[in-house]
Amino acid sequence: MVEDKKIIIKDPEYISIIKDLLEKEKVQKMKMFRQHFNINCFDHCLFVSYNTYLICKKHNLDFISAARAGMLHDLYLYDWRKRENGRKGHHAFTHSKTAYNEACKIVDLNDKEKDMILKHMWPVTLALPKYKETFILTYVDKYFAIREKFIRVNDE
Repeated sequence: MVEDKKIIIKDPEYISIIKDLLEKEKVQKMKMFRQHFNINCFDHCLFVSYNTYLICKKHNLDFISAARAGMLHDLYLYDWRKRENGRKGHHAFTHSKTAYNEACKIVDLNDKEKDMILKHMWPVTLALPKYKETFILTYVDKYFAIREKFIRVNDE
């Protein structure tokens, strides 16, 4: 797995796929919110997005949707550790819907991207992924969540 932002930002094909997302204010605001342990939401999504993109590309899957959905899969702008603004339900079960709703406000999603964002928390949630790309995103996300707990990821 690639865990170095310097490598990611030097990949012109990948950056061209998500460039419009990176220019969105809401996406940039993810930098203000801690995700897992010592990493912010933006960097977590970047690592998940890039690695999902690489795996899907290697296996001749839809790497474009994978890159884009990966960057948006945790697009929520709140500290999930705090109960604020009337948020209901446990974050693990609700944030994929929140991310989906926020993503829909800034970009048109295709069916695969919708599935990937809405179902990336499987099997914690019971929504079974429809596409191979969704399963890949799900596993890459879990890998980084666990990794971020134990080892500092190079997020500089």
